[in-house]
Amino acid sequence: MKRTFLWLLAIAITAVFTLLVFFPASWVAALVEKQTGGRLTLGDAQGTLWRGSAFVGGAASGNSAVTPLLPGRFAWKLSPLSLLGSVRMELDNPEALTQPVNFTGSWRAWQLSPAALKLPADGLAGLGAPLNTLALSGRLQLAWTSLALALENKAFLVNGVTTLQMGDMSSRLAPIRPLGSYQLALDWKGQQAAVALTSVKGPLLLTGSGQLRNGRLQFSGQAEAAAGYEDTLGNLLNLLGQRRNIGGKNIIALEFR
Repeated sequence: MKRTFLWLLAIAITAVFTLLVFFPASWVAALVEKQTGGRLTLGDAQGTLWRGSAFVGGAASGNSAVTPLLPGRFAWKLSPLSLLGSVRMELDNPEALTQPVNFTGSWRAWQLSPAALKLPADGLAGLGAPLNTLALSGRLQLAWTSLALALENKAFLVNGVTTLQMGDMSSRLAPIRPLGSYQLALDWKGQQAAVALTSVKGPLLLTGSGQLRNGRLQFSGQAEAAAGYEDTLGNLLNLLGQRRNIGGKNIIALEFR
């Protein structure tokens, strides 16, 4: 009886070890889709939990194909020490990341090494009016310093600074190309972030500040045309918000509540 038990225990340990070693990347995709409530998935996942690759896409419905949300394929390498609580993972995608990103930490808290992620400009349309009407194009890049990430009481916490860099942005509704380049900085403290919008260059000037709390944006800013562009950009400015006269200048109020 004892020998039979030892044999069964050995078989069980071997099965678990084999499962861990060859844990399919396709199962990781299913976990990602479940944890994001069906909003994201890993398309064409290849390899294993420890070493694999996939593209990031929106979860498909029915028999529809998964649509990539970001360029290129993300390749990962996960250290087996992660099973013991010492998480070490490298994420790479030359088409989307400026350099490989390293995750280090425990099961519930991680440090994310500095890098930047290239984003499709048409993703701004998903923020709603008036951005979906403007049909913006240009270069979008989300850069960050060293970020501290944590999972606490089912809440995802972030500490650090991220900057959305919007370069040479244009709109199908404006005759001038480009309209300008801008930076949107977010200083994260837990589940909230201080937001600051500044103009880098261009005839369309945008500034403002606000707060992002629990996924809800409160923002107050203004838009105006640089000297000599008031008439050319008049129609576009009217779409952005309410016109006000401040100090003899026509200013468009940008308000998100």
